[in-house]
Amino acid sequence: MKITFRYLLCITLLFAAAESFAQKRKNTNSKPPLFNPSDRPKNLSDTALLELVQKQTFKYFWDFGHPVSGMSRERSNAAYDYGDEVVTIGGTGFGVMAMVVAAERKWQPRDSVAARLLKMVKFLSKADHYHGIFPHWLNGATGKTIPFGRKDDGGDLVETSFLFQGLLAVRQYFDADNDLERDLRNRIQWLWNEAEWDFYTRENPNQLYWHWSPNHGWAMNFELRGYNETLITYILGASSPRYPITAQVYNKCWAQSDHFKNGKEFYGIKLPLGFDYGGPLFFAHYSFVGLDPRKLKDQYADYWEQNVNHTMINYKHCVANPGKFKGYGENNWGLTASDTYNGYNAHSPTNDFGTITPTAALSSFPYTPEQSMKALRHFYDDLGDKIWSEYGFTDAFNESQNWYAKSHLAIDQGPIIVMIENYRTGLLWKLFMKDPDVKNGLKKLGFESPALEISGNN
Repeated sequence: MKITFRYLLCITLLFAAAESFAQKRKNTNSKPPLFNPSDRPKNLSDTALLELVQKQTFKYFWDFGHPVSGMSRERSNAAYDYGDEVVTIGGTGFGVMAMVVAAERKWQPRDSVAARLLKMVKFLSKADHYHGIFPHWLNGATGKTIPFGRKDDGGDLVETSFLFQGLLAVRQYFDADNDLERDLRNRIQWLWNEAEWDFYTRENPNQLYWHWSPNHGWAMNFELRGYNETLITYILGASSPRYPITAQVYNKCWAQSDHFKNGKEFYGIKLPLGFDYGGPLFFAHYSFVGLDPRKLKDQYADYWEQNVNHTMINYKHCVANPGKFKGYGENNWGLTASDTYNGYNAHSPTNDFGTITPTAALSSFPYTPEQSMKALRHFYDDLGDKIWSEYGFTDAFNESQNWYAKSHLAIDQGPIIVMIENYRTGLLWKLFMKDPDVKNGLKKLGFESPALEISGNN
């Protein structure tokens, strides 16, 4: 089946289908505003500003985490008539990585972070799952599935891969020989062992599917074909100690589509893989919060080149500003999926309506540090009165429409913290890449990485 760019975004982002209802909603925080953005610290050094942004954004996961489960709420404003109970599996994966950063930087005591993570893992061990694979959304109080769509009421392989990317990094970081951290590691291992990645091949060595429902079976029928944000799903599937997928499905499904290889130039920059102009920037973020793209290669691409070039194409598009949108420029760029003035959309150079999403530039710090710092300065110094909040930057803004979001989304907030940390210290990259199971999976799929040349867990 030929998949168009528009169709792929509608399906692979699935966010748009549910979140488009926000067009008719008043975008209001679930708590009364107590925070005055004009009181934010001024004249900060670059290092101090990075630290502040990480720490402030972390409050979304720590202060606003679900009170029963500790899981990451989908968004800061009431969502889809489900109220405050909606927690997100993928967003929680990014959130647990943010908690590792918090422990390392001593924003919270290490034992307090470990205890919060243990609470979350215990909740997950009793929550709904489908052959060990979690749904897109759960009720944060009960652990029951909240459908993401009419037939999307079962296992979501991609969201689960974002979760395990985080949990495997947690398992590596909390390595102390005490009851708390040992219990945390053991429970993560149990969840990891029980995830049946191979079930989602439908016993076909050339296919891997995103969804399975106990009520609708394989009705959604969406194969995981690249190139997009789901590379990590294949790597974790190959890394599974008990239910792995084979290299054949990686080569016969993931790498076989009319939007996998590219090789053309956009704004004078060659794009190895993916849609023309690269697509939304979360393609360069979600799989790479843990997976280290530095000198990461396989037969298809050099993934550092892929992500840097994708980001630079996105940046140059905003500087060129062919749509003549207000505010675009060298210090105001970044197109990715987010809330927007009339709902939710997957913004990219080929789907650009003037909405800038801070996570796009800020989660790109490892790839474009100079350009990302200019954007950060502008967002904070110049636009801070409108978009800085108690949880860091709000989700997006569109100056042509004089629209500034009040909302925050877990899947946008988490990568800001984690990718800035990877830029500063490489912490999450180091943790994830030293996991023995991950190393085995990368080798199975034919990847090269400096991490694979290091023996053991060091």
